[in-house]
Amino acid sequence: MYPECIDSLIGEFKKLPGIGEKTAERMTLFLLRSGKLNALALADAVRMVAEKSRSCSICFNTSEDDPCPICRSPDRDRERILVVEGLGDLTALEDAGWRGLYHVLQGALDPIEGVLPEHLTLEALLNRANEGEAKEIIIATNPDFEGDGTALLLARKLEGTGIMITRIARGIATGSKIEYANQAMLSDALADRIAMKL
Repeated sequence: MYPECIDSLIGEFKKLPGIGEKTAERMTLFLLRSGKLNALALADAVRMVAEKSRSCSICFNTSEDDPCPICRSPDRDRERILVVEGLGDLTALEDAGWRGLYHVLQGALDPIEGVLPEHLTLEALLNRANEGEAKEIIIATNPDFEGDGTALLLARKLEGTGIMITRIARGIATGSKIEYANQAMLSDALADRIAMKL
């Protein structure tokens, strides 16, 4: 019932997580009502993200620069690396006050969805661990089945490096996502991290 260009935009919005047919339709109709300038501004912002963002070659954080500003900063604690699943987790933990380094796995193990160890940035983390600067690697994967499985794999792979391996405390409810936790909860989880037991 809509012209092809509107149906196409609805289809693109439906590809976003948590967006169904009706929400995609409402978003499209909102853009139509808000005027050409707003629609073009959104299009430009999406294009800019696609063209300018890249992964840091050290920590795999998303940035416009390589290495990213966190890896370049002389003020960061270089003896501690906080391992996270994605950019949302990094942002939440940064807001909670973490001032060490990061390593972004770019996902978590999920064999059912086809996410295997080789799809994550595990080898790069092992290389960083073997470089000798880090004294502690803190695993901050989500407290769910995939995150726990990923944490266990990381702990096993890092065993024997001589680096203390810890996991953030369970101040975060099981099944929740780090990027949605509040700052106080994340601060407590970081402060109360414990050594992983194999």
